[in-house]
Amino acid sequence: MTVMEDERGSASGAPVVTMVTAEACHFCAEAEIVLAELGREFSLVVERVDARSREGRALLQELRAPMTPLVLLDGTYVGSGRLSRRRLRRLLRTQARKAA
Repeated sequence: MTVMEDERGSASGAPVVTMVTAEACHFCAEAEIVLAELGREFSLVVERVDARSREGRALLQELRAPMTPLVLLDGTYVGSGRLSRRRLRRLLRTQARKAA
């Protein structure tokens, strides 16, 4: 299974991971690695949003994220800052079971 990129979400029904990122953010770079690893395990869509964009600023403000990356799974807050591989994997497994 691979990580697919799509700016408007998934027509295939695959979970959408939205990541609000900032330039030169080392946690964002780490999150990219985590998503690539999880993309080999799960079918998912990764949507990247620049923190400086209107949408990025709105998400950061709305969710009061203290740092980037802000990570959402199908629009639900997963975390900000260092991405928890374990937590995201657990959430993806739960979604996969519900879909089956």
